[in-house]
Amino acid sequence: MGEKDEQYMRMALEEAARAAELGEVPIGAVVVCDDQVVSRGCNRRETDEDPSAHAEFSAMVAAAHALGRWRLTGCTVYVTVEPCLMCAGLMVNARIDRCVYGAANPKGGALGTVFDVSHVPALNHEFEVVPGVLEEECAQAMRDFFRMRRS
Repeated sequence: MGEKDEQYMRMALEEAARAAELGEVPIGAVVVCDDQVVSRGCNRRETDEDPSAHAEFSAMVAAAHALGRWRLTGCTVYVTVEPCLMCAGLMVNARIDRCVYGAANPKGGALGTVFDVSHVPALNHEFEVVPGVLEEECAQAMRDFFRMRRS
């Protein structure tokens, strides 16, 4: 885990805080290409009434528009919580280089916890996964949100 990974994960945590302010599950994402932030996103499923409005999914779509290409080769996606099957599938299809995530997702993580679509020989692309970057802060954001929800 490098210093840069922590720096970009802190940006993703800022996006997670934005999601929480909207009343959304606090997940944030940042897409980086050539050491430049290309896009940022936060969970907006309730706000946008859109089941695909996950932080990393939205950030990848925005990155594709910003870069003017659907292939996100050369890009790293930073996300505070391990991606689900939908988002991990988009990472395969967008051909990202890396995904760096904070907290594991025991109920649906698709980059190693429940499934691992990052290294399936039958698929057309594989990518590097770096788990556990600022894991405690990312997990704490989720715990705090759900604790508040229950009270």
